[in-house]
Amino acid sequence: MDKTVLAIDIGSTKVCAIIATIDDDSAIKVIGAGIAKAQGLKKGSITNIELASKSIRSALSDAKRVAGTELKRAIVSLSGAYTKSLNSSGIVNIPNKEISIKEINRVMNTSLYNANIPNEYEVVHTLPYNFKVDDQDFIEDPLGMNASRLEVETHIITAQKSSLNNLRKAVRAAGVEVENIVLSGYASAIAVLNEDEKELGAAVVDMGGSTSNIVIHAGNAIRYNDFLGVGSNHITNDLSMALHTPLNTADSVKMTYGSLHTPSNDLIELPIIGDEHSTHEVSLEVVHNVIYARVEETLMIIAQSIEKSGLKEHMGAGVVLTGGFTKMEGLRELAVAIFDNMPVRIAKPNGMDGLFDTLHDPAYSGAVGLIKYAAGRYTTYEIDVNKNMRHRGEDPIENEHVSLDDIAGAELEIPVTPVKKSDAEIKRDLSKIPDRKEKKPNEPGVVSKFWNWATQLF
Repeated sequence: MDKTVLAIDIGSTKVCAIIATIDDDSAIKVIGAGIAKAQGLKKGSITNIELASKSIRSALSDAKRVAGTELKRAIVSLSGAYTKSLNSSGIVNIPNKEISIKEINRVMNTSLYNANIPNEYEVVHTLPYNFKVDDQDFIEDPLGMNASRLEVETHIITAQKSSLNNLRKAVRAAGVEVENIVLSGYASAIAVLNEDEKELGAAVVDMGGSTSNIVIHAGNAIRYNDFLGVGSNHITNDLSMALHTPLNTADSVKMTYGSLHTPSNDLIELPIIGDEHSTHEVSLEVVHNVIYARVEETLMIIAQSIEKSGLKEHMGAGVVLTGGFTKMEGLRELAVAIFDNMPVRIAKPNGMDGLFDTLHDPAYSGAVGLIKYAAGRYTTYEIDVNKNMRHRGEDPIENEHVSLDDIAGAELEIPVTPVKKSDAEIKRDLSKIPDRKEKKPNEPGVVSKFWNWATQLF
């Protein structure tokens, strides 16, 4: 039976809502889409819930009108600005000597228990990148294998609880409940990476208006993610300051003349800030130099982040660039030079029927990736923000009632919340405590130790 899903991508410059149907074979067909300018957001973070919900409501109403359907639950993107990541590991024994979904679920939950996650943070994704069956490393899928021990290494993405609550509030104020939350860089990777790139390893960089999200895939799994507060709006700001022209004019100049190729010496007339009735002439060479400097700096920051990951040698497929920023002419050639001649590809979202012409643009990779995630196109195993275990192609397994016995056999200490006992229970427990070991004749007691210390002190 077909199901209808709603995805809301909350970006730094725009909010995109997509409604699509997913059939039993996981084939996707887009039936509605709406786009609105982002308000109440700065560098991917919500700064005004009321304005943000207004933008979400505007995009939603357009999508619903086109699709002719009403949906009350949505899958929503989360900016990397909110997140912190860490790696963890877990190990469990296999009592039946055959690995089932239950054991995979158990070992991934074990890695979560072992992770040192601050109280104010909530887990968004738990993504395994290395399964180890007995002594065999890098098992792609351990399901059904015979073993006595299963180990896993996971990449855990967390976000501040307050930020997640603000995101939920903004979406709820627009009349929709949040069904699931997906990291925006992860969604972009789902939208643009092909199977070869996932296996060989690749960095996906979603370059947006005010932010850039980086996700590194290595061996069919996410190993690293990062967030950079740089985007195409910085070019607009630079042009506005360098050319002494209003921001809207600077943005038009960027869209019309923005290119990294050899500039011409032609002159263009631009209005002056503070004096809209006056104009002055500016050489396109100056425009080119301002744009080139900012794009070069942005790519160098991205290159440093990739270097910092320590996974450069695992990126056989190179770098995949997507997002609105990538429409800049000559970006790929400059990126190849800055990324030490690694393969570089500019990617658009694909693999969906009924995809509106507008959504074929790299700027909508995140939104398309959310729909693909809803259709089960995520990594083979994952624990999502709702603490449900997801197995590709299968219904999520709820983990809300996982008992501590379910992760028995793991080499870890589990914090257990103390239970308040009655006086009778406390007395009974005390009666079971064994007698203390007899004190040696010459061993001083607690009182004598204290007396000796006090006399020395005074």
